[in-house]
Amino acid sequence: MNLRLFASAALVALGGGMGAAMPAAAQEAPAPLLDVIVVTAPRIERTTPTAQTIAPRPVEGPDPTTLLARVPGGARVGNGALSGQAQYRGLFGHRLNLRVDGQRFASGGPNLMDPPFHYAPTSLVSALEVDRGVSPVREGPGLAGGMNAVFKRLDFTQGGEPELGYDLTAEARSGDDSRSVGGIAGAAGQAWRLNLLGAYEKGDDAEFPGGTIRASRFERSVYGLSAGARAGDQEVSLDVRRQHTGPTGNPPFPMDIRYFDSDFARVGWRGEFGEVQAEAAFSYAGVDHAMNNFGLRPAPASPMDRREALAKAYTRAAEGAVSFPAAGGRLRLGADAEATDRNVQILNPANPAFLVTSLPDVEATRTGAYAEWTGGLGPVMGELGLRFDRHEADAGRTVLGPALPAGPVSLAAAFNAADRSRDDDTVDVSARFWTPERDGLSWRLTLARKTRVPGYVERYSWLPGNTSGGLADGNIYVGDLALEPEVAWIAEAGFDWAGDRAYARPTVFVREVDNYIQGVPFDATPGVLDTLHERVAAMNGDPTPLRFANVDARLWGFDVAGGVKLSERWRLDAVASYVRGERRDVPDDLYRISPPSLTAAVSYDADAWSVTAETRLVADQDKVSGTNDEQRTGGYGLVNLYGDWRVRQGVRVSAGVENLLDRRYSDHLAGYNRIAGSDVPVGARLPGAGRSVFVRLSMAR
Repeated sequence: MNLRLFASAALVALGGGMGAAMPAAAQEAPAPLLDVIVVTAPRIERTTPTAQTIAPRPVEGPDPTTLLARVPGGARVGNGALSGQAQYRGLFGHRLNLRVDGQRFASGGPNLMDPPFHYAPTSLVSALEVDRGVSPVREGPGLAGGMNAVFKRLDFTQGGEPELGYDLTAEARSGDDSRSVGGIAGAAGQAWRLNLLGAYEKGDDAEFPGGTIRASRFERSVYGLSAGARAGDQEVSLDVRRQHTGPTGNPPFPMDIRYFDSDFARVGWRGEFGEVQAEAAFSYAGVDHAMNNFGLRPAPASPMDRREALAKAYTRAAEGAVSFPAAGGRLRLGADAEATDRNVQILNPANPAFLVTSLPDVEATRTGAYAEWTGGLGPVMGELGLRFDRHEADAGRTVLGPALPAGPVSLAAAFNAADRSRDDDTVDVSARFWTPERDGLSWRLTLARKTRVPGYVERYSWLPGNTSGGLADGNIYVGDLALEPEVAWIAEAGFDWAGDRAYARPTVFVREVDNYIQGVPFDATPGVLDTLHERVAAMNGDPTPLRFANVDARLWGFDVAGGVKLSERWRLDAVASYVRGERRDVPDDLYRISPPSLTAAVSYDADAWSVTAETRLVADQDKVSGTNDEQRTGGYGLVNLYGDWRVRQGVRVSAGVENLLDRRYSDHLAGYNRIAGSDVPVGARLPGAGRSVFVRLSMAR
């Protein structure tokens, strides 16, 4: 059995035993650059010419980040049921190049309550594509790897009469009494396609051994359409979605979601002119957001302490590319541009005179161009990329209400008097090499220089507050207008091997990051209130605020996926990950780095059904950030059971039990509870969910 077929089929065990066939394009293609996690089996007809396919699995939550424990180097940062962030080899948040159905956009929440995959309900996702190691330059800038949540859609037919189609799922889960339903339905012909999409999810407060995590409920709905038309070698597409997130808890944050109202639109074109291929796309995303500290959680005793924040983020983007044969391979030349507008204001509903624009009318533009060549280089294959981006950012003048005290008024005046415009130029270079498979073995090597400009929270947070861009460490932060872009120097090496009865995919990596943006003590005398920023921070509950600053960092480690076919029906599969994040300028560790972990599963596959017993072992994490006052966590082990039954063609029933032994544990990547009256003490690490039974019905045509 060759590498492509064995590795992708065997990893089905870590997908919960759902043994559906992989798409033919993924089965037949080499796999040096991309992992593809199949979320729903019945319908994927995409060409992924450099894809390693990980088979479908029952998803453990409402967004696809819960799948990342099955990806070497992957993990989930738990900031709430709908606010989970993807982590890859120790990096998360804005450092990853994340796309939703190929679209990049700005999140609306200054605390990243709506990370990109907040907009990818699992009932609408067909696959999660994970860039192995680094993201290609064609996908835009990004410090580390990238991910793309691919939505379900109907494809053009190959001929004959138009066909009706659908791909629907319904699920119920006991751990948070949640239920969800969603999918697509429509029709397609040889020259056109049209499908509607929709999803609805609702869950109550999550249970754990010992009680209930208060204000952890969630609610979300999505609807939209996807359409396309083609004539000859030309194709156009249109995707439109509307999403509403209702009251949703965020225990690690000082506020909960009241709503997100978000609109997405993307128009695309691609065509072929002999050996030349061209494509273009235009997209828009608009996010309106409200959060407060008195809706889902107990309201402050004094009405004067009630707070509500209103935020917005609008993104407009355009991209175009052309590719053609060159130098024995294929050269792709492209350009793209993005413009974002953001604004955040804080008010007190009980006091109309209390108003502050904490992030006032922040505008940012990026214009980029790239060249990427793929082809043979003697005995190896290679992908060589070069990218240049011009970044411009500016902020408006902050506005305060008359109820604000003198400290914030003085800080606002200083911010308004400062030069708030910033320009940065960044250059990304990537070189990825792999050998053609021979006797089941393919070697991989990646060398890259990747960059990231400071985020708007890191640069423009003039008011000491709890806005941290999703860090959720309980500290108060202050921005810095003088921040420089991060620059990562990356090297990784590994191989993919598969024999008749076993496979292995190990990788070692190192990232040296210059100008890594990290919170540091505001000045040389932490705890001594000798600056106005520190005095205002103390008024807000933290006399030792942190300031975003450029430091030097290093992330290194290894990860591996492997397995053994024990017999015709039985197989064992596993994924192990280790990453270490450390400061290079001072003896400290980086914040929120996933601990070493091993996920292993044994599966039995019959013709129409399968069962999987899975264990997840997580080690202690004592390499924690002293700067961020990060708490250590102990190790733990969980046992999960999954089953899958193919009732008939296009109909599947999946069921399982997660945390079978009802083990109480603390996930190191979960935040700290900030909600009073919960069964979790304020300031304690949020526990993982207790035993939860789920059942899922999938139907597709």
